Amino acid sequence: MTALVTVTALAAGVGVRSLLLGAAILCGQASIGWANDYVDADRDRLVHRRDKPVAAGEIAASTVGRAAAIALTLTVPLSLAVGWVSGAAHLVAVGSAWMYDLRLKQTVASWMPYALSFGLLPVIIAGALPGAPRPQPLMVGVAACLGVAAHFANTVGDAADDERTGVRGLPQRIGPRASVAVAVVTLLVAAGLLVLATRGSAASIAAAGVAIGAVPIATLTSGRRHSAFSAVIVAAGALVTAFVIAGGDHMTHR
Repeated sequence: MTALVTVTALAAGVGVRSLLLGAAILCGQASIGWANDYVDADRDRLVHRRDKPVAAGEIAASTVGRAAAIALTLTVPLSLAVGWVSGAAHLVAVGSAWMYDLRLKQTVASWMPYALSFGLLPVIIAGALPGAPRPQPLMVGVAACLGVAAHFANTVGDAADDERTGVRGLPQRIGPRASVAVAVVTLLVAAGLLVLATRGSAASIAAAGVAIGAVPIATLTSGRRHSAFSAVIVAAGALVTAFVIAGGDHMTHR
């Protein structure tokens, strides 16, 4: 996430402040991830998640909790140093993700923090530009759709574990097959919006082809823990690459 945002910001013309923005994004992402591991420590132990250091006993939950708090604290000045528009948008995005960690992941509204936090990424990047111009609404739509696709794809393969630990977000309620369908549809919508936002550039059309190619991979691997999510991430990377190639001026109405 940090790399994708930094590269996109550079392409959009943010300049050297892209590195400062990248540092803010990195701290925010670290705080979100560590908070998630801290909150889910007991659930992860219950289902023997060996890929989670806290559940595996490699590090104390309290240590991870303190690290999350420190990272969150650093996120505030780093975000605001980029600019108040960009910084405020980033802090809202981070707060939304924390709400997911603390509560919303267990509700039918589990998809909303993903849509909001990802959808704010163009606002964050555009806000770091001189004059803080408004981003293209189409680019906001692209980012929000990618966030929703990632959320639904990330739950595929975890149905049994989530059932045991009581995680009942919207993807868990509708099941793996329906979650893959939602991920596929939102991914295709994101690809279509990018083509429109970049005025049909060759790069965006090629990226849309990659996104379409990810559809059968996501569908055929719907029972595996990370395969569907990986397919969505590959497609997202292709869309970001297309944006960079097409020219960063498509981020705003300039």
